[in-house]
Amino acid sequence: MSEIQETKNKKERDREMVYQLDGRPGLATAVPLGLQHVLAMFTSNLAPILIIAGVCSLSGADTVIMVQCAMFVSGLTTFIQLYPLRLGKNYQVGAKLPIVMGTSFTFVPTASAIGAAGGIGAVLGGCMAGSLVEVFMGFFYKYIRRFFPPLVVGCTLVTIGVNLLGIGVDYFAGGAGAAGYGSLQNLGVAFFVLAIVILLQRFGKGLAKNSAILIGLVAGYVLAAVLGMVDTSPIADAKWFGLPLPFQFHLEFQLPAILSFAALFVTSGLETIGNTSGITIAGFDREATEKETSGAILADALGSTTAAIFNALPNTAFGQNAGIVSMTKVVNRWCIATGAFILMISGFFPKLGALFSAIPNAVLGGAIITVFGMILINGIKMISKAGFSERNILVMGLTFAFGMGVSGHPEAVAQLPSALQFIFNDPVTATCIIAILANILFPLKDESDIAKAKEAMLG
Repeated sequence: MSEIQETKNKKERDREMVYQLDGRPGLATAVPLGLQHVLAMFTSNLAPILIIAGVCSLSGADTVIMVQCAMFVSGLTTFIQLYPLRLGKNYQVGAKLPIVMGTSFTFVPTASAIGAAGGIGAVLGGCMAGSLVEVFMGFFYKYIRRFFPPLVVGCTLVTIGVNLLGIGVDYFAGGAGAAGYGSLQNLGVAFFVLAIVILLQRFGKGLAKNSAILIGLVAGYVLAAVLGMVDTSPIADAKWFGLPLPFQFHLEFQLPAILSFAALFVTSGLETIGNTSGITIAGFDREATEKETSGAILADALGSTTAAIFNALPNTAFGQNAGIVSMTKVVNRWCIATGAFILMISGFFPKLGALFSAIPNAVLGGAIITVFGMILINGIKMISKAGFSERNILVMGLTFAFGMGVSGHPEAVAQLPSALQFIFNDPVTATCIIAILANILFPLKDESDIAKAKEAMLG
């Protein structure tokens, strides 16, 4: 057989292998496919870090540390999802599926409130302690899943989306409290970025469409630099190489923060369940097994605990990457692993972290405001799938009345213990807890409601 024919056969085997879970296609095939996943989630992975760093008034150097560690932890946790850690015969940490992990937006509204009141230490401490809830969910999820139907998750996602939109608008206008808040310059740059993102998502194809947010971010960054809006001092001060080190911030364990994050880890775990099912259905035409789902949740929990140790925010399975799997049918673990490796290596270059930490608020706002809107829409879609029966309307009414309604009137709960005050003053946490309690108090009885709930749970 000629050398040319051997090369052709290898390329053909590589092309076939990318649609299989196992196997190692050549790097020329694997790297672009892995890079596609990295580009699709890169901005969403770092945006929550930049938002919380801003809320906590961190220095440029501290923000670089958080960004650097976020990239490292995301890559590491993705590796664990791809190549699980065994826990005896029945359990594993990781799904052994093409799941890409990144920093979760779910926690941003609550982390913003906690960070503003107690600083970054309270945020990281709450995340570490709260992640134990997901450990419990991972080991016992088949017994407790019925307490967290799509209606509960949908109500929580709606509240998260509503709160994130407010944060997005602030960034769109230049950042809350900024001297140039709402200036024509900030709004112009933000609209410029938004226009690029929309055009690429609407008319782009392949990698350009999947990387619309990143491309918009880069274009806006260049424009902002030309207009003198970029502070380059963090970039100049950052080292070219540096190890992502743990415990760069003092962790504080405050009960209200722990309770708030614990509630949100339930939602995060359920999102991971949904994304795991979405990947197996799209990539393998089957439901996820109990072992795969349990492993995915446990990896989610381990990633979030590791993130807190390494100065970053909780990790979760990224839905946009599940969408890429659905679109391309590429499920090969080795291909995704090359992307995870790129993420991990990026965490060793503080210059790269500094480059992202210097993004002007208006540029970031223009890039991510559509993402926030999609979280709200996904919540509405999940609620609609569950249906609008009398029972579901009652649950939703109680949830939004006490979850979102009370937060606007903190004086109404001023006589309650401080921990409960904090929960009710945080609409996301309150919505999640009230939705869970209301769902238990008013169980599903109608057969059509039960059927819709099962259908919605399967995606």
